[in-house]
Amino acid sequence: MIWWPNEIPTLQHGRITLRRPVQEDVEPIFEACQDPLIPRFTTVPSNYTILHAQNFVDRTQESLELERELPFVISFDAADGMRFAGVVSLHTINTHNHCAEIGYWMHPSMRGQGIATTAAKMITNLGITSIGFRRIEGVVDTDNIASQKLLIKAAFEREGVLKKKVTREDGSQIDMVLLAATSDTWKEMES
Repeated sequence: MIWWPNEIPTLQHGRITLRRPVQEDVEPIFEACQDPLIPRFTTVPSNYTILHAQNFVDRTQESLELERELPFVISFDAADGMRFAGVVSLHTINTHNHCAEIGYWMHPSMRGQGIATTAAKMITNLGITSIGFRRIEGVVDTDNIASQKLLIKAAFEREGVLKKKVTREDGSQIDMVLLAATSDTWKEMES
């Protein structure tokens, strides 16, 4: 049985915090999404505007209430204070099948520090142990080797390649790698 939260919890592990997106995140989200790698490897549009960022923050409660998405901002406790690091979410929610998909992107200055791997573990743990998902999928562009490695480090297993899975903004149809964490393997990892 799925337990769906009424509000977005705050999760903390070491120097990393996952929390609800707030108004102060609009500018950092917009700034980060100007990096060309984010729209290349995610569903973020290449012409990302401040209004897109505002909409992301404004629709947080609606997405939660409709059981459509569980979005978090990733914050990192740096020497100079808490810094915006990126976004991670559970989306493509299927409560009947106890399944969700993980999505994430990182501010360019925060990549390569293990922050996203820890955030992926944190949200996957919440999804499997608290919410009750039995499967959390990661669907990653075949060219995005860094993201595939990240999910494998976060205890996801590579299951295969989905041919012609996603249509990009330019109309090209691309293959995606399917990775997943399941409740059985997660419990084994936690032991």
